[in-house]
Amino acid sequence: MPQVLEFKLPDLGEGLTEAEIVRWLVEVGDVVAIDQPVVEVETAKAMVEVPCPYGGVVTARFGDEGSELPVGAPLLTVAVSVGADAGASEVGAGAASGSGSGGAGAASGSAGAGSGSGEVESSGNVLVGYGTGAPVARRRRVRPTAVAAAVPARVPVAPVVPVAAPDPVPDAVPGPVAVVSPLVRKLARQHDLDLRKLSGSGRDGLILRADVESAIRALAEGTSAPLPAGFAAPAAGAAPEPEAVPVSVASSAGRTVEGSAAQRIPLRGVRGAVADKLSRSRREIPDATCWVDADATELMAARAAMNSVAGPAAGPKVSVLALLARICTAALARFPELNSTVDLEAREIVRLPEVHLGFAAQTERGLVVPVVRDAQARNAESIGAEIARLTEAARAGRLTPAELTGGTFTLNNYGVFGVDGSTPIINHPEAAMLGVGRIVPKPWVYQGELAVRQVVQLSLTFDHRVCDGGTAGGFLRYIADCVEQPAVLLRTL
Repeated sequence: MPQVLEFKLPDLGEGLTEAEIVRWLVEVGDVVAIDQPVVEVETAKAMVEVPCPYGGVVTARFGDEGSELPVGAPLLTVAVSVGADAGASEVGAGAASGSGSGGAGAASGSAGAGSGSGEVESSGNVLVGYGTGAPVARRRRVRPTAVAAAVPARVPVAPVVPVAAPDPVPDAVPGPVAVVSPLVRKLARQHDLDLRKLSGSGRDGLILRADVESAIRALAEGTSAPLPAGFAAPAAGAAPEPEAVPVSVASSAGRTVEGSAAQRIPLRGVRGAVADKLSRSRREIPDATCWVDADATELMAARAAMNSVAGPAAGPKVSVLALLARICTAALARFPELNSTVDLEAREIVRLPEVHLGFAAQTERGLVVPVVRDAQARNAESIGAEIARLTEAARAGRLTPAELTGGTFTLNNYGVFGVDGSTPIINHPEAAMLGVGRIVPKPWVYQGELAVRQVVQLSLTFDHRVCDGGTAGGFLRYIADCVEQPAVLLRTL
């Protein structure tokens, strides 16, 4: 006897309580296999595909694309055959076994199950952010009559409302849309753009963000600007966009300022998570900052020598960030107080045995901090390769929650923005962050004479509860000594 099971948005781990629906991967009436991804959601950590633990026919979906759902809210319902008739459920059964690591949220479907005596086959869990490793079964659409027959009369099913089919668009490109970046899809969705009508300027027709922004500008300017190839202008007589209404904005002095419409940007997703973490850091951590200028000429020369090696001994290029990361792991081995966290409830300082090194990366989605796991066991080449991999994933929006959490110390290279110094805010619940400014030629007293050297400013913000200024100063001085004399590292290698 068929049953209708309700699949709820699972707990995505790491304190996440909600997710935004980016794209549905199935329609009502589709047949899905066990552990087949059914929806793509965006959390404050990453973009993830959520697999369904049941196999059967999708009878209802809850939530439109662009809407937010709390954890535990209904996501979709699936009509599942019980016993020997569960042909669709058998597809992908056991795919959850042998999966990669990651947090697991229990599938909440028992509440929506019928009272039949047979057992419904399911994977039993959802591997958050990773999928299950099983090949995704092809979707096949079934006739509405077949769906109705598969669902018992006593189980309510979302009614099917007939909708008039829209006029065919001759310029639409059949098949999947040539879009890779979820940011491009989200931008198009926010401005009601049909990506099937756009011609991409990227390789093999890939639609880039510039293509979408060009289409948005063209629509905003009407016929005064050329539209991208294959994009239709608004129909004549269409309702114009509502004009911005001037609003009164209260100033800090209590006065009201009349002016143009204020733009309100929701603090959610990555931006909201960063805002919450930084605010909590300022509230809870009594931080202090110290800094020092260092002569990085020898470090830059050492890096050039490493990257100039040819022949069998040559390896991938080593970046300055990778060298600084390796220096940090050596410094944390000498000053383990800074690789710790504070347990407020127990009023204890917890020193951590492994160094999970985070590094700040600016992306189109905002500031993210990918984490290099077990950095204390890696050399500069290995750290550099992992930083490159995580940076590429961050820019493409493919970082998993596990790659964005669990850091114990953060390295922030704000020199890429062309600034010399800053006072970093600690990445809660860590105890310290090292900031690195740009490396630029400056006058410097070298061996008793004035010379032009490559100088960098290093700043360390630390939690004053875990150590005093002497420890923080010793840590920063060791970093500066290794920058000025890379041979110092040989003592710890």
